[in-house]
Amino acid sequence: MSAVGLGLQSDKSADEYAELAELAERHGFDVLSVFGDLMYQPPLFPLLVAARHTRRIRLGAACLNPFTLHPVEVAGQVAALDLASHGRAYLGLARGTWLDQVGVPQARPLRRIAETVDVVRLLLAGDDSGYQGREFTVAPGTRLRYTPARPNVPVLVGTWGQRTAGSAAAYAAEVKVGGSANPAMAATMRGWLDEAARGSGRTGVVLGAVTVVDEDGALARRVARREVAMYVAVVAALDPTVEVDPELLARIQQHVGRREDDLAGALIGDDLLDLFAFSGTPEHVAEQAAAVLDAGASRVEFGTPHGLTPRDGIDLLGRRVLPLLRG
Repeated sequence: MSAVGLGLQSDKSADEYAELAELAERHGFDVLSVFGDLMYQPPLFPLLVAARHTRRIRLGAACLNPFTLHPVEVAGQVAALDLASHGRAYLGLARGTWLDQVGVPQARPLRRIAETVDVVRLLLAGDDSGYQGREFTVAPGTRLRYTPARPNVPVLVGTWGQRTAGSAAAYAAEVKVGGSANPAMAATMRGWLDEAARGSGRTGVVLGAVTVVDEDGALARRVARREVAMYVAVVAALDPTVEVDPELLARIQQHVGRREDDLAGALIGDDLLDLFAFSGTPEHVAEQAAAVLDAGASRVEFGTPHGLTPRDGIDLLGRRVLPLLRG
């Protein structure tokens, strides 16, 4: 059965996270993710709040960054979340973007992500034999000074690329294409993973994108254009199934660079919007999500801001969209 999740931006208060997590669980969503975007709150904070206010829903960061966090710190964060949630955590990793703004190079991302997973699994399993990689080393005798909830947690890798997907097929439970609502991209990623794993289908495909749902579909789509502009500026060129006019993309990127999101959003037409955001009436959003699932995704993730307000959006997704996807 396909899963449906929610993705939160880490820009809220503890009380807001508690309310939204409780609402997500009450409506029956399967997963609650928190983004790890640069210069927002570290996702561990909202995830620990959510763990305290939920009992069933899976929780994880989508994604932590192995260029800004050492694997020892990654292991500590996921172990803390798994303890707080009584074994409901997953570990999301991605090379990320925007790190040039803080002078962090991103060399050899495939190897760095894979070795991060190796070190995290070593530490969670209590294996103190040490690790000698090309990116990271752990001296023999090094181990966590507490007992994790589980010796292993499911891994999600965020990527748009075939090489990273092929590498992740060997160790990840899921691969997430962040910022996409495009069924063709779901099918493409499914094909890449099947090719890498010789059709085993062990690694699931997750597509997640900006979501704005409202009874007033036209208003929801106007808001979505503004909200999705910063992501389109980054990911539109990464989708191998889409051809975006280079001049149009350059204009969107220029406006986003000046923080003119309204002007950038005004350049995003309906067809382009539907590839990179779930937006409109509940019925339209459900149709978009169903198409992504039918194309090969095992999970769809409705991302921030969800609606005209986060609470109203999540409530409408839960009451109107979720039943259409599961009916």
